[in-house]
Amino acid sequence: MGKDLENLKQRIPLLDYLRQRHWTPARILAGEEFVGLCPLHRETRPSFYVNARKSLFYCHGCGRGGDLIRFVEFAEHLSFRQAMAHLQQEIAPAAGARLLAETAAFYQMQLHRHPEAVEYLAERGLHNASVIEELAIGYAAGGRLRCHLLTLGYSLDQLLQIGLINAQGRDAFCHRIVFPCFHRGQIVNLYGRATGAAFPHRLLPRSKGGLFAWELVSQFSALILVEGLFDLAVLWQAGFRNTTCAIGTHLTPLQWEQLSSRPECSVYIVFDHDGNLAGQLASDQLARHLQAAGLKASIVQLPPGHDPNSYFATGATAADFTLCLQKAHPL
Repeated sequence: MGKDLENLKQRIPLLDYLRQRHWTPARILAGEEFVGLCPLHRETRPSFYVNARKSLFYCHGCGRGGDLIRFVEFAEHLSFRQAMAHLQQEIAPAAGARLLAETAAFYQMQLHRHPEAVEYLAERGLHNASVIEELAIGYAAGGRLRCHLLTLGYSLDQLLQIGLINAQGRDAFCHRIVFPCFHRGQIVNLYGRATGAAFPHRLLPRSKGGLFAWELVSQFSALILVEGLFDLAVLWQAGFRNTTCAIGTHLTPLQWEQLSSRPECSVYIVFDHDGNLAGQLASDQLARHLQAAGLKASIVQLPPGHDPNSYFATGATAADFTLCLQKAHPL
């Protein structure tokens, strides 16, 4: 682990990593220190300092500091091991993307070999074959992926490093509907939704990337932002192709950057309308942050107990959802 950590730090200098993510610092005199706006929180005066020689950072605004690994932990909301995996993906993105593409293709093929998986999609209101194909939705029955990838020439270490198998050699995804997550045309993660009693949501231990299908939906002047990929799928099926998804209610810095680049855009937030008010509170907080960033944000109210997926699965039509959008108003 220590050797891998030092190798990462040597191959990805912190200053280069930040500049690749559009951080624009100013050099302090002629030294090796740089200062700029903190990429970890919103601020108007630069307080984020980087020592290029030591590859260390510290922000006097939010009080966070450390090395490259620590920055990725903060920025992407990852654990130490997840941050390591994320950076290893940065070193060899092409190899990782190929492996994920082979995995997604295998799961996509498996979907049509398991009637119970197709039935599950239908129960969730997703039945349009072209949408299922476009989203490259697959099914992980469990126990078969490792052998398939080994026959293609991948090693157990590669599968373990990306998180496709666990330390015991078992498949990470078992009895799950699988959605590939794309960023700039490459698969960067896989999301698995349990079809049984297991914990519902699972992502590989790596960045979830940007907003889902951003390259397609960013052309619209109004966007619908949902919490889950099944929400997105049924809305695409109903014709609302301006829908994107953050895979959760928390936006990563990259997702914030994507939305902030469209200040003229209207964002309709449609999160879960659940009984514990978590979805409503997250919607309200996100709408206020978006408005503070200069975007027009509106919260869409669905009937109590519903998210977009359950709303359509229980019989709602595109006209019903359009009416909900029309009733939404900015804060």
